[in-house]
Amino acid sequence: MEKKYIIAGNWKMNKTHLDAKEFIKDIIPQVNKARSTVYIAVPFTALQTAVEAAKDTNIVIGAQNMHDEENGAFTGEISSSQLKCLDVKFVILGHSERRHIFKEDNAFINRKVIRALKDGLKPILCIGETKEEREKKLTHQILDTQFSEGIKNISNEEAANLTIAYEPVWAIGTGISATSEIAENTHTYIRKLIIKYFDNKIANSMHILYGGSVKPDNVEELMQQENIDGVLVGGAALKVESFAQIVNKA
Repeated sequence: MEKKYIIAGNWKMNKTHLDAKEFIKDIIPQVNKARSTVYIAVPFTALQTAVEAAKDTNIVIGAQNMHDEENGAFTGEISSSQLKCLDVKFVILGHSERRHIFKEDNAFINRKVIRALKDGLKPILCIGETKEEREKKLTHQILDTQFSEGIKNISNEEAANLTIAYEPVWAIGTGISATSEIAENTHTYIRKLIIKYFDNKIANSMHILYGGSVKPDNVEELMQQENIDGVLVGGAALKVESFAQIVNKA
């Protein structure tokens, strides 16, 4: 069976639930014939509205983060069971902003991945190096560490529901996108990591998304690469026109 591309939008801390309803209403007719699966990760406050607006369409709604505990005294946090109750399908974990701004480490992210899989959510595990790490030629080392520690204690069966997103931190929100050659070379290395820690079957089926200043004018070239199975889009996912173009061009 042919693996469908995943085109995922991450709204970050943008849009109200009213904005979400309007956005999804407007984009549905523009992407309803897309060959790719369309993901949108919305703020917690917009989840219920977005899920209802996207019902019976090809748009899948997800969350941008979650806690690793089922419940408890964690003021301001959201659990996987609370997300599932809203019929949320996926969750972004280990995003570079969570790692670098909120200082989440690999062990914490791993516990989140385990919890998400246990509770039936599909995690998108983000990995990626900073500009300084790339300049020091540490990209492979950083990716190996983030990946191996992020998927610790996850079985092959569970890994079937896991997606990886490669986010070069130096390309996020900077307007600088990795060239298609850099992205493909890095995705090829990540595919080898999946083989190393799981097996060939999992490596062939697991989606590896590219995230880093993806725009309508660079998505086609990125998607032509053998090991890029989709994209994780930030700023360009905030406007119906640009996100629809990305979905359809991909």
